[in-house]
Amino acid sequence: MRLVFAGTPDTALPSLRALLDSPRHEVAAVVTRPDAQSGRGRKVHPSPVARLAEEAGIEVLKPAKAGDPEFLDRLRAIGPDCCPVVAYGALLPQAALDIPPHGWINLHFSVLPAWRGAAPVQHAVLHGDDVTGASTFRIVKELDAGPVFGVLTEPIRPGDTSGALLARLAEAGAGLLLATLDGVEDGTIEARPQPADGVSLAPKITVEDARIDWTAPAMRVDRLVRACTPAPGAWTEFRGQRVKIGPVWLAPDADKLAPGEIAATRKSVLVGTGTHPVELGEVQPQGKRQMTAAEWGRGVRFTGGETLV
Repeated sequence: MRLVFAGTPDTALPSLRALLDSPRHEVAAVVTRPDAQSGRGRKVHPSPVARLAEEAGIEVLKPAKAGDPEFLDRLRAIGPDCCPVVAYGALLPQAALDIPPHGWINLHFSVLPAWRGAAPVQHAVLHGDDVTGASTFRIVKELDAGPVFGVLTEPIRPGDTSGALLARLAEAGAGLLLATLDGVEDGTIEARPQPADGVSLAPKITVEDARIDWTAPAMRVDRLVRACTPAPGAWTEFRGQRVKIGPVWLAPDADKLAPGEIAATRKSVLVGTGTHPVELGEVQPQGKRQMTAAEWGRGVRFTGGETLV
């Protein structure tokens, strides 16, 4: 099939590579978000998908909106049979959805209808799910509600961050997307409506959502930090400044501390929660590099009774 691939971040790269390597499909162009500022210098850079497509000599389309008339005209001129999508990051109007005969087929990182929305992996970790997965489905106007072609499942490991889990799903999902497109071309796969029961929503997790509530149970703190790693990054305040917190370890056998209370040695930093303490892993003080909690503690020289808030 002749394809136009839509995607933006690193998460989309395994799928794009799989399609580029497929002898059955031709990636005629990619659609990605416009160049954006990133890094310390806030320089403008193309998306990871744009860079890979340019390396492969493929046309790159970067519409400000997917409904722009110039973009729609170009898409019609390219004439894709199907448009696979992985983490594109923008809404697709009906005018765009109507162009390819086989529609737009999205690889979504949950077992639909669970966790429809922008942050399915983060919410699966945050809510303590044991299993998640990926689904391919035909995009319709309603958010992540289209009929499903295929599903895979993936266990969530006890120490998984959303970044680690998403990396596994992106690799496994690339195979699912390729198999889906093969089946669509052959006519051997059929999209089935999603169940009406079991719908849950996964809206974007904001920076404010990522603030740690130390009065919450230790397990809740652990899940929040892992769900927000690497983005947007769980955080707290110490001496009036923000500190980003990396994954923590549960410390149920440690002496009880008040919520947010710090107990530090030269080798560890424990913080109280609503139940038992947690041990901090990596931290990043405001304006400084990431470091171990012990290194941070030796630098700030805690005084008795100090807390994270």
